[in-house]
Amino acid sequence: MSPLRLANLSLLILFPIAWVAPLMRAGLLPLFGLSEISVMSGVISLWDTDIFLSLVVVFFAIIAPIAKVLALEGLMSGRLPARLKPWLFHLGRLAMADVFLIAIYITVAKGIGMGRLEVAWGLYLFSACVLASLALSIASGHKRA
Repeated sequence: MSPLRLANLSLLILFPIAWVAPLMRAGLLPLFGLSEISVMSGVISLWDTDIFLSLVVVFFAIIAPIAKVLALEGLMSGRLPARLKPWLFHLGRLAMADVFLIAIYITVAKGIGMGRLEVAWGLYLFSACVLASLALSIASGHKRA
């Protein structure tokens, strides 16, 4: 098995860790403790208030990245036809959308200045997984070309 395939398959382990890892710590005032927010806790709390938005987050943060990893594995192992390669590019775009949304939320929350928001290690892990997935798809495209 090639190093590219091993790295790609490792994302099947790293993405679920990133989903439960704290993305950020948020609190209303500096005096109170901070509560940790992860992808999964966000989905669960959104489910109670806005089911549609919760499903959007599930699609962008969970389904699209895993579908991309599995599709890339299928292409690299020769189990999927090369004509599906353009779809992999679109899946990659969908998987990147949630990282930009999180960055916007952090920027807005810090700009309001009412509460306190700290970036946690899960955001770095999640961003690294998405960027690694993008790099792997680019590297596998150059290798096959």
